[in-house]
Amino acid sequence: MHTRPTPFGAELKRWRTHRRFSQLQLATVAHVSQRHLSYLETGRTKPSREMVIHLATTLEVPLRSQNDLLVAAGYAPVYPETPLGEPALDQVRRVIDFLLSAHEPYPAIVVDRRWDIVASNTAATQLVARLINPATAPVGERVNLARLTFHPDGLRSVTVNWDTTAGAVLLRLERELADRAGDAALAALFDEMLGYPGVAELRRGPAIPVGDDLLIPIHYRTGNFEARLFSTVATIGAAYDVTLEELRLETFFPVDAASDEALRRSAAD
Repeated sequence: MHTRPTPFGAELKRWRTHRRFSQLQLATVAHVSQRHLSYLETGRTKPSREMVIHLATTLEVPLRSQNDLLVAAGYAPVYPETPLGEPALDQVRRVIDFLLSAHEPYPAIVVDRRWDIVASNTAATQLVARLINPATAPVGERVNLARLTFHPDGLRSVTVNWDTTAGAVLLRLERELADRAGDAALAALFDEMLGYPGVAELRRGPAIPVGDDLLIPIHYRTGNFEARLFSTVATIGAAYDVTLEELRLETFFPVDAASDEALRRSAAD
């Protein structure tokens, strides 16, 4: 029998290959027969909706792409994408606001899948205002964390160790792009960042850890302000909404006592 791969079959194979599974490996982990998996990829068998979700979950496909797989198989999307301002997310926003407020006087932000900052605490707003000129800052309708990091008019001129920190941020962006294969918006952002001066060169080789730092500090210095920070990134566990799954809470902490004092003085101002 001559068959032609269906849109679902082609996407399933792409994700399986991207996750570096052979058909046998995926079949074993997903507890399905290799023949059935082969039939799904070649289009000889149409998957049930439950099978689409089962295989996508096994492959750790993001919810947005799981919806795409369902549509490719002929089903309606399962996971909603609720705007953060909708009443249905009131409880989530209260939790986010609590976390941002509780982190004062240290900066904290929430970014979406495009790295747009969708929420921030006062300390983060004050820090950015202290470091860059708002008249020339690379901001549009929303402030984008990647543009703030890589744009020549962003934080680059006030980041003492820009090559190191920017290289780490670029690697994180590249990893997210790999995890969200096929995300056109994230791919466009990555290409834009590579177009800024000196950014593409950051990919030439891996950074070799040096010195006594256990963490990669972000070292800011401008005028009479100087601080060294490190950041942590958290996600919402067991999210079944596309918007919530894609949110990232990034919190910044002082590396030393001098930086702690600088942040506290900034918050007091």
